[in-house]
Amino acid sequence: MADIVFLDPPFNLGKKYSKSDPKLDRRPPDEYRSWLFSVLDESARILKPGGALFLYHLPVWAMRCGSYMEGLGLSLHQWIAVSMKNSFVRGPHLYPAHYALLMFTRGKPGHFNRPKLSATRCRHCDDYVKDYGGYLKIIEQKGLNLSDVWDDLSPVRHANRKNRQGNELPAKLFERVMAISGVRGGLYVDPFTGSGTGALCAASAGMRFLVSDLVESSCDVTRQRLEQMILEEGGESANTR
Repeated sequence: MADIVFLDPPFNLGKKYSKSDPKLDRRPPDEYRSWLFSVLDESARILKPGGALFLYHLPVWAMRCGSYMEGLGLSLHQWIAVSMKNSFVRGPHLYPAHYALLMFTRGKPGHFNRPKLSATRCRHCDDYVKDYGGYLKIIEQKGLNLSDVWDDLSPVRHANRKNRQGNELPAKLFERVMAISGVRGGLYVDPFTGSGTGALCAASAGMRFLVSDLVESSCDVTRQRLEQMILEEGGESANTR
């Protein structure tokens, strides 16, 4: 049974993830909904009591999936807004400024930690960007509490830092997921592993993992990155057998 299930499925926006299956990310809406809900069914089935299911998606689908997950007996613990940095307007709407990262749990969370952040400094002068309401000394000692708005990371990695052609979530996002709900020796499951960043972060946090992907080349990239991680650590890791 999984301690963490992380879902970053294709958004059905028509992106080309696979040459052999060009319609992988362009399904009829009803078909996509049925497929996505079937993924949620299986994810809920393998989630252990106290485990956490994270879903990364567009807000409109997060809303639909959130309602469906409540019907599966899971409880909403957190809606995290991951800030977008571009300014491209889509359709007749306001600028969509965030992706949704939902955290659902099976009952009371077995593991829940509140990560601390350092006070933000100016990248030019290295001075603090705020006075923090007179609490700067306390913040320097204890750090800032992580909020449910993550505007200090980019959900879209620059092309020269990606390990595959498709989008790739940053390691910082997965590191926070592990910090919030990870448990050493626990199991991390990611059926849309992409370039494998989640698996690498899980291994670094001392977790076991089971990962897969719809695209074979993504599995190859993940395998290569894990093998490189083993080489850099100087031997075989039990997490990657």
